[in-house]
Amino acid sequence: MATIPAGAGIPDSKLARSITAFIRDTETELLFNHSSRVYHFGALAGLHRGLKFDRELLYAGAMFHDIGLMPSHSSQHERFEVDGAHAARDFLRSHGIPEEDAYTVWTAIALHTTPGVTVHMHPVVALVTAGVEMDVLGLTHAQYSDEERETVVQAFPRTPAFKEDIIQAFYDGIRRKPDTTFGNVKADVIADKEPHFHRGNFCSVIRNSAWR
Repeated sequence: MATIPAGAGIPDSKLARSITAFIRDTETELLFNHSSRVYHFGALAGLHRGLKFDRELLYAGAMFHDIGLMPSHSSQHERFEVDGAHAARDFLRSHGIPEEDAYTVWTAIALHTTPGVTVHMHPVVALVTAGVEMDVLGLTHAQYSDEERETVVQAFPRTPAFKEDIIQAFYDGIRRKPDTTFGNVKADVIADKEPHFHRGNFCSVIRNSAWR
């Protein structure tokens, strides 16, 4: 039976175990498994790219990246990404993690829905986004071997209707504060000036991704 490479495995540490317990108790099974896959796909991307990264910090960023979708960690006016970033930073501070490292995780979570930027940043920031783009959007599907994909999904299964389930989870988490979804101003400007412009659609990308 294939296993996840040690360099992409979950750290065997007190902090990682505390993160696992906290997220498992706080998130739905859908988001817990998704976040776990984000970690593994992000770590595998790091190995593929030859990056040096702290697995504990990457694990924290991946596991907390969607906690802002949960009512217990959702503020009234902040973006869900910022809610998650705050939750992760508070958790890491409470476990004695240095402020610089906690801020790296904060940044990774706050920017994980901002494509084209994080790839140029700290490896932990870049790899959280890499994991999200793989598991949700399938953008880098071909960059992982069949064995890598299947091993991660066997460890943390996707629901039969994962694409629709994750879209619903996002909707449930943000529908109470639609003003926080104000998006990419560049697309707004082009749409304003070019009537025939068709902007990319997040949900369509998920549904049309290479994932089964």
